[in-house]
Amino acid sequence: MRLRRLHTHNCVAEQAKILVAEAEENNKRIDSAWLRWRKCSLCGQNYHGVVACALGWACWKTYVDRSETDEARKMAINVLGNGLYEARHYEESLSVKEAELSMRRRVGASKQNMLGMQNNLAGVYRMLGRDEHATRMLRDIYSGRLKLHGEEHKETFGAALNYASSLVKLLRFEEAKSLLRRTMPVTRRVLGDTVQITLKMRLCYAFALYKADSATLGDLREALATQEDTERIARRVYGGAHPMTTVAERDLRNLRAALRARETSGIA
Repeated sequence: MRLRRLHTHNCVAEQAKILVAEAEENNKRIDSAWLRWRKCSLCGQNYHGVVACALGWACWKTYVDRSETDEARKMAINVLGNGLYEARHYEESLSVKEAELSMRRRVGASKQNMLGMQNNLAGVYRMLGRDEHATRMLRDIYSGRLKLHGEEHKETFGAALNYASSLVKLLRFEEAKSLLRRTMPVTRRVLGDTVQITLKMRLCYAFALYKADSATLGDLREALATQEDTERIARRVYGGAHPMTTVAERDLRNLRAALRARETSGIA
């Protein structure tokens, strides 16, 4: 079985090399040919796990001797970092992604690309349990998106949600609530109430409301109303089996229990 997998990886790698080489010889952009390094040509699914990792190493070895300014080499280090991440080699992925970020700075990558790479890097920090570092990076990414795109852009909404979620994970609920109170109304106005990013923001906000040590009875009731509305929309739009709906249901049960306990205690 191991030999069969190795043979498959080698075949895919050779096909990718040939397609990229043909595009370069014909002075064409290599983007479409490059997809062969990332996804299966038959089913169209992205490679994952050990397959993505093996192809990442094969890709890097193919183009590592080229100049840092060479497009294929710049893309190859990204494939390697993602492949290591897919195989859960997070420390190795972190080293590669940090090297890629430094390299991109040297060659003058666009602000858009730099923010995207920083976002990927923050994801690795979180997988390694380095949540404070990840949160600082996500704060800078949100600030960068806000400056680059403005407050009504989908990329800005995504950055705000990532930052808020990271704040919640660190139990910094007041900061998360403040951020979400600014961004949720804009997100709902621009994208509507049924898209996942809006629903996730509302779930995050309700969680921060009722988990905060300073939560009042009014906060819990606001959180409950927000959660019930979010769960209802998720069920109607995405169905009862969708992860968005199941998460909303779980949080709703917990919130109702917390509210009952508060009301029983008589604490306002």
